[in-house]
Amino acid sequence: MQTKTQLENLKTQFLEYLEIEKNKSQKTVRNYDHYLNRFFEFAKNHSIATPLDINQELIKKYRLYLNRFLDEKNKPLKKITQNYHIIALRAFLKYLAKQDIKSLAPEKIELAKTDSRQINFLDETEMALLLAAPAKFEKNIFLRLRDIAILETLFSTGLRISELVSLDRDKINLKRGEFSVRGKGDKIRIAFLSDRARAALFAYLEIRHDDCPAVFVSGTKNVGRLTPRSVQRLVEKYARLAGITKHVTPHVLRHSFATDLLMNGADIRSVQSMLGHASITTTQIYTHITDQQLRDVHKAFHGKRRK
Repeated sequence: MQTKTQLENLKTQFLEYLEIEKNKSQKTVRNYDHYLNRFFEFAKNHSIATPLDINQELIKKYRLYLNRFLDEKNKPLKKITQNYHIIALRAFLKYLAKQDIKSLAPEKIELAKTDSRQINFLDETEMALLLAAPAKFEKNIFLRLRDIAILETLFSTGLRISELVSLDRDKINLKRGEFSVRGKGDKIRIAFLSDRARAALFAYLEIRHDDCPAVFVSGTKNVGRLTPRSVQRLVEKYARLAGITKHVTPHVLRHSFATDLLMNGADIRSVQSMLGHASITTTQIYTHITDQQLRDVHKAFHGKRRK
């Protein structure tokens, strides 16, 4: 039986620390495990067994290795994926420093520069077409009311798909038009319903005659909680029926929610809170939208008296 190296034992302790002390989700812990396994395999091939052996020369070689790595489809890793590996490694080194275990300082490892993310969202006309699609194309009254409620709720709250399908009926206060949602990192935030979303949810829940706790269910027979894949399929279906040429997913509706708020004057800190982003940096992917809005204002109003 092969014994674990000191590094591998420390990795196990680090993952337990993430789960217990930092309250990270099982999915997050698995991701860290996956990214760190690649580093430890690389380190073992370079005869690295202790934290003291980790140095900047090794990191330089590792980054070169990631940049040249080909996945199972024979494609190179995207820069953002390479950065996920480095983020996991920095978190591990930070843990070592916290435990007074000497190794490379995490701040000495910089992330690679990546291209700005392109945000896909629906404009006002496209959003109106999508929201009207269930009433126009779905004949079954139950599915029509459910699907209207799903689309209106996604656009009104900016929920992640996992958050939407996890909603329970007893947690939604339709009178106040709000509810608590448990997001990433087990953080709880308040989500608010527009008048349209509240009315759509009320109409849908009124025709429910089952005892399933879930807000969104698969149908009237063999009632069960709707799955994320089912929500993805229905969003794609209604986008196609509405004649929208963009690839529309539930996350596009989350982007549309944030974009709508910012273009109507909301401050980015408030949008950060409503999206449940731990860092303002994540929310700043939307700043190019507000930049465009400022550009339009400048073009419309600057220098008019000189013309």
